[in-house]
Amino acid sequence: MKKWLVLVAACLLAACSSSGENKTYYQLPVDKGTVQNSASSGQHLLWVEQVTVPDYLAGSGVVYQTSDVQYVIASNNLWASPLDQQLRTTLIANLSNQLPGWVIASQPLGHDQDTLNVSVNGFHGRYDGKVIVSGEWLLNHNGQLTKRPFHIELAQQKDGYDEMVKMLAQSWSQEAVSIARFLNQQL
Repeated sequence: MKKWLVLVAACLLAACSSSGENKTYYQLPVDKGTVQNSASSGQHLLWVEQVTVPDYLAGSGVVYQTSDVQYVIASNNLWASPLDQQLRTTLIANLSNQLPGWVIASQPLGHDQDTLNVSVNGFHGRYDGKVIVSGEWLLNHNGQLTKRPFHIELAQQKDGYDEMVKMLAQSWSQEAVSIARFLNQQL
């Protein structure tokens, strides 16, 4: 009997000491376009002042919605750097690709710049196999404010966090294209 208890205890200790799954870190990819900012007379200056996310997205875990009201924050599938920083960096790169001749920056550029602020309230996978990217952006152009909501849903082609992050990045890139289209048409 004692040998059996020792064997069970040894198995339990071995199971507890194994670390389980390894942690995986994700970074949003940037579109492969070439940044084409060139100096020209009358060029546009755009400062992407900030991209904000709510608390549930601000942690290090990738978020997955499991029902209409429940969200799970992964403990082993993590963002390589804070999500708000990744969203801002990729937005600047994607806008730079979409707006040749514009100077898109993460720092103030002077007095004649436009300012863009983005509030992201959804950036997660969902139980039905879709990813959700939603929020709103606010553009200040010469003191005139323009506010636009966005909501993008894309279906994942495969299962898994790798695919989910790729589809989230694709959705975010689509929103950058929409913002660039607005800027080209309105300014």
